[in-house]
Amino acid sequence: MKTYVLAGGCFWCIDAVLRRLKGVSESVCGYAGGTAETASYYAVASGTTDHAEAVRVTFDESLLPADTLLDIFFLIHNPTTLNRQGADSGPQYRSAMFYADVAQQHEFIAATERASQHWDDPIVTQMSPLEVFYDAEPEHQDYFNNNPTNGYCSIVIEPKIVKARRAYADYFRE
Repeated sequence: MKTYVLAGGCFWCIDAVLRRLKGVSESVCGYAGGTAETASYYAVASGTTDHAEAVRVTFDESLLPADTLLDIFFLIHNPTTLNRQGADSGPQYRSAMFYADVAQQHEFIAATERASQHWDDPIVTQMSPLEVFYDAEPEHQDYFNNNPTNGYCSIVIEPKIVKARRAYADYFRE
């Protein structure tokens, strides 16, 4: 099993796609990359902690190759906008990858290079060592599945799921 911590805007969006992939055993919304000693949704939203909304995903590489997971990550968010994803703005919505070791750092660099071929603007995804990951509050876990009638889910998240499924159908659970 392998674990990555990735940030690409609202953690609900990234989490909703990752949970649908074969081989993903855990997807946890949380906060990473900040300077404050703790993190909570409202503190992170205030912009005072420097944390990004992130997802810690654990997966089986025999079912979901690491390169494929990272390519999907770059497909479902815009890595060329600094501190913004759609209408969500602020440093908590930045594109970021938090590596656990040098090997992961190299995997992330290679994925960024692959992704750069698909975007006209330069990729601004930040890469930094993972120091600590704080789990988000229970109401933020599996948000899409737990809130199917929420407008944000149907307008923002659902199109990302559709886009990823269309491009990587073989890696989606039925």
